[in-house]
Amino acid sequence: MAASRWPGWNVVLPALAWTVLLGLLPWWLGLPLLFALAAAVLLLQHRLAGEHATLIRRGLRWGLPGVLFAVQRTLGGDAFAWGAALLGALTGYTLLAGLEAWLDRSRRHGSWRRDPTAAASAEWPELAMAPIGPPAEIIELQLPAWQSAETGLLDPLAHRVEYHGGGFVFSDGSRIDGVSPQVAFSPAGRWFGARMPNGRGIVLWDRERHQRHRLRGWQLCGWYREQPWLSRREGDMPLALPAVLGRDDED
Repeated sequence: MAASRWPGWNVVLPALAWTVLLGLLPWWLGLPLLFALAAAVLLLQHRLAGEHATLIRRGLRWGLPGVLFAVQRTLGGDAFAWGAALLGALTGYTLLAGLEAWLDRSRRHGSWRRDPTAAASAEWPELAMAPIGPPAEIIELQLPAWQSAETGLLDPLAHRVEYHGGGFVFSDGSRIDGVSPQVAFSPAGRWFGARMPNGRGIVLWDRERHQRHRLRGWQLCGWYREQPWLSRREGDMPLALPAVLGRDDED
C-alpha cells in the first residue's frame, strides 16, 4: 500500500494564511464567511468544478480553527473562553464531517462527470465486461431470383403479370413502363423490381404502399427483411433503400 502524502507547501501556506486571517478578524465576520462557503458548496455542488469544490471544503476545514480562536479571544482568553472554543470545535467538525459525507454520497450516486476516476474504480468489473457500442447485427441478404417475362412469371402474391410494349401490366391495372423483361419479386411479394434497358438502373415498386422508385445507376443486390438492398456496381457495399433514396431517388 502506498504511503499517504502530506499536502504540499502550495496548499499548506495558503491554508495557514486563511486560518490566521479568520483568527484576526472578529468572529462575527469570520463565522458568516464559513456559513456562506458551506451554503455554496451544498447548494451549488452540481455546478462547481471539482477543484473549486475541493478548495471550498479545504477552506471550511482550515477556517474553523481561526473562527474558534477569534471566539475565545473575544470571550477574554480565560478557561471559560477556551472551553467554549473546544465545544465549538467539537460541534463544528461534527457538522463539517456530516456535510462532507453528504457531498461524497451525492457524488457517488449522481456525478460521474465530477469524479470519473472514483466511479471507474468502484465499477471497473461491470465496465470491463459491458459491451462497447450498440449490439452488432449480421445482415445476410437473400439474393434476388430473377425471372424473364418471356418464359413466364411467378408472382408470390399469385397475381397475373404480363409484359407488353416495354412495360408490365398487373391484374389490378397497375403498369410499370420503361423496363426490360428481367424482374425479381421480394420473398413475400411486397416488392417488384425490374431492370431498366441496357442495365441503366432498377425500378422498384412497393406494392403495399404504392410507391415507385426509378433509380438510375443502381442494381439490386438482394432482400433483407422484405426490403431491397442496392449497390452502384458489383463489389460495392450494399445499402438499404432509405440510404439510397437519400442520395439518388429519381422517381
